[in-house]
Amino acid sequence: MMNVQKLSSFYGKTQILRDISFDLPQGQCLCVLGRNGVGKTTLMRSLMGLADRSTGSIRMLDEELTDVPTHARSRHGIGYIPQGRQIFGKFSVRENILMGSFARPDGITKIPDLCLELFPYLADNLERRAGLLSGGQQQQLAIARALAVDPKVLLLDEPTEGIQPNIVAEIGQKLRMLNKELGITLILTEQHIKVARALSDAFLMMDNGRVVAKGPISELTDELVEKHMTV
Repeated sequence: MMNVQKLSSFYGKTQILRDISFDLPQGQCLCVLGRNGVGKTTLMRSLMGLADRSTGSIRMLDEELTDVPTHARSRHGIGYIPQGRQIFGKFSVRENILMGSFARPDGITKIPDLCLELFPYLADNLERRAGLLSGGQQQQLAIARALAVDPKVLLLDEPTEGIQPNIVAEIGQKLRMLNKELGITLILTEQHIKVARALSDAFLMMDNGRVVAKGPISELTDELVEKHMTV
């Protein structure tokens, strides 16, 4: 599904990512781990074409995307849920979801049934102003907006950050369904090791802009977590 080779990314003259490489088979979930500030968000933004400059190779379904602009990456089937959700608070739930549909390659601008089936609260509150939703509800909205792209790959940057535990469990359940039942490939950054282990097939551990460990999720040992994630 996605192959990344020697990806380096820059903001201005400052290099943030250094030679990141990984393969992601279709239908798998990859979790990117590490302390705050090691480059996890920059990796997600680089995959979406939002870094100032990137070198290396990003291929998806054998198409080279490194020089493809962000809107075209969406049309290639990449959906993005950024850190902090970045929903449009003054717009309605309906309007927020429809914004995602504008990037669909088939040109259909409507709310997919899947979004409403996954998140009944959103279905019942389509005209509610998005800024009035709770943090967990806004995260549901951000996921629904990304699903409106009809993605093959979903990038989720800290999807459980700042969300109460019962909503974390619900969102984890929904993501697992999208991945394991519907076959949508996932890449997520995560601070909750329990969530990472429950959702993921494989992991990347990052430190100082580099990959310092990777492998199947069964190889994510407590020693690795202690060494690279404990403050």
